Amino acid sequence: MVFSSFTFLFYFLPIFLLVYFLFPAVGRNAVLFGASLLFYFYGVREHPAYLLLILVSVFGNYMAARLIAACRQESWRRVWLLAGMTWNIGSLFWFKYLDFLSANMNALLKRMGMESSIPAVNLPLPIGISFYTFQISSYLLDVYWKKVPVERSILTLGTYLCMFPQLIAGPIVTYSQVQARMQFRIHSYGNVEEGLREFTIGLALKVLIANRVGSLWTQMGTIGYDSISCPLAWLGIAAFTLQIYFDFYGYSLMARGLGLIMGFQFPDNFRNPYLARSMTEFWRRWHMTLGGWFREYVYIPLGGNRHHPYRNLFFVWMLTGLWHGASWNFVLWGFFLFLLLLLEKRGLAAVFDRLPFLGHLYMLAVIPLSWLVFAVTDLGQLVTYLSRLFPFFRQPGSAANVFQGDFAKYAVAYFLSLAAAVFCCTGIPRKLYEKRKDTFLVTFGLLILFWASVYCMYLGLDDPFLYYQF
Repeated sequence: MVFSSFTFLFYFLPIFLLVYFLFPAVGRNAVLFGASLLFYFYGVREHPAYLLLILVSVFGNYMAARLIAACRQESWRRVWLLAGMTWNIGSLFWFKYLDFLSANMNALLKRMGMESSIPAVNLPLPIGISFYTFQISSYLLDVYWKKVPVERSILTLGTYLCMFPQLIAGPIVTYSQVQARMQFRIHSYGNVEEGLREFTIGLALKVLIANRVGSLWTQMGTIGYDSISCPLAWLGIAAFTLQIYFDFYGYSLMARGLGLIMGFQFPDNFRNPYLARSMTEFWRRWHMTLGGWFREYVYIPLGGNRHHPYRNLFFVWMLTGLWHGASWNFVLWGFFLFLLLLLEKRGLAAVFDRLPFLGHLYMLAVIPLSWLVFAVTDLGQLVTYLSRLFPFFRQPGSAANVFQGDFAKYAVAYFLSLAAAVFCCTGIPRKLYEKRKDTFLVTFGLLILFWASVYCMYLGLDDPFLYYQF
């Protein structure tokens, strides 16, 4: 079930909110937990065992954390931590990476002249497993490090892990960020109004901008990468650059809005990332909860900036790439970002700090290139697309099938959507909204955006969120 669907907007959400607010405060965690399980079951209804998987994760980590807190001997605390983390990481590995490993092992054995073949399990990826695995692992580690007290209510822990606004695609919320509100939270008309506003803005960004510019990127695959001109290739990857931002930013705003309605303050996940002057600054502004998770639970425990910082940086970005997908293009994507961040640490970032305009030009080139490596999973097709972006690398005669007027055709067709997306990237619309959000004109504008989004959904423009696949 996606937020930008009739099922969610006109059936699930109204019924949930009615029941949620009719219940007394003491029972609202139970309502939220039950609704979240129903929400998740709807998404995995073709594989109902995946609902059991997340319930086992709740129970297993609940017991592991209780045992960690109860043990006085450090050796036993480590044993129960290892047991819990083995389940968490092992489950993620089994569903997401086992086939990737077996395919590469088979390729290696074939190169060595060996006939043995490792069979693939071909299991569909449970929705949201990458996100909820990181969340429950952070809780277990925080209990082990004594950063948070152990949660004694399995219902409260289950509600935290399965909370439907951020279960499928984040933001990644650590238990310490919501622990107090799991026990007591304030519900008010102001929070409900603000939450509905944030949800509406996120819905509009997803349906009216991300889906629209995303269709231009889809056209690139329909045409064929070997049949697009250089200008159209740049326009296409610019479209994906805008699509992935407004798709995920829109989801994050919707999740934040739903959280506000229920009395939670989810952390911000984006802060105008395309205004960054370096890749280092970009990743402090993009998917901030994921970056914070890797910093707190991987980079710092490895030694951070104190011991072998470049090694630690490499390890973090290899894991970041693999976290996004079990494919070599994600490994290459992580390595590409590591190289850029390493160059910036070695002095390039200081240049951009002194010359901001140069930094923006640099990011104008490297952001789309990094997203190209992210978007095209087939390495052969990736090379083909790069040859269209940089025609001086193209082999003679390879452009024979290109329609020379393709750029003008698609630029005209998508001009308004692309212009709106670029304008929203500047952060100006958000600033104007914050200044005028209490006026009738802005409220009326939000109503127009909501019903325009609903109309586009009626026309079939309700594509699933890109981050659902991770």
